[in-house]
Amino acid sequence: MPATSPRPTQRIDGRTARSERTRNAIVEAHVALIVSGDLRPTADRIAKQAGVSLRALWSHFADMEALFAASGERILEQRDEAHEPIPTDLPLKARIDAYCHQRARLLEQVAPAAKASSLKEPFSPALQSYRRSHTDRVYDELKELFAREIGDDETLLAALTAVSMWPTWGTLRDAMGMDTEAAREVLTCTITALLTAPRG
Repeated sequence: MPATSPRPTQRIDGRTARSERTRNAIVEAHVALIVSGDLRPTADRIAKQAGVSLRALWSHFADMEALFAASGERILEQRDEAHEPIPTDLPLKARIDAYCHQRARLLEQVAPAAKASSLKEPFSPALQSYRRSHTDRVYDELKELFAREIGDDETLLAALTAVSMWPTWGTLRDAMGMDTEAAREVLTCTITALLTAPRG
């Protein structure tokens, strides 16, 4: 019996799978370069890191803005994978300690990407969008974790969110030269002060 030729759908599925692998390799290469300290990787360096041609890179991403969007999504996914929910029924001090330990860990994880984004964010709608997504995630976590203390105080919630974001952490770590432990202690002190201050 003569061998049957591959079905067209099988060929299409194979091409689709290869295309997806190439696209993922490019995104992973972009993120890996940033994490390694290359805060402004060029398309040439990204393609070389991914093991693909420059032509392949541009066939999968129309421009660097499209690549920023895909890489931002990947970084958000990594952040979500590393995040561990904190029980909301813990005493306040335990919730603050758990939150600040985890926040410090996550901020250290995203530090290279945050530094890289800061260089291009003013000119990149994609990076601006992912900054808002990061902020929304922190806002929602604080609102749930400290619901009893925050109540309907939007000003307090905004203050808690602001001190939990990268610009504050970057100031402590880079501008002020603090190590991770010292920066975390400042974060804990600030969060505690905000949540326990008299309100009236």
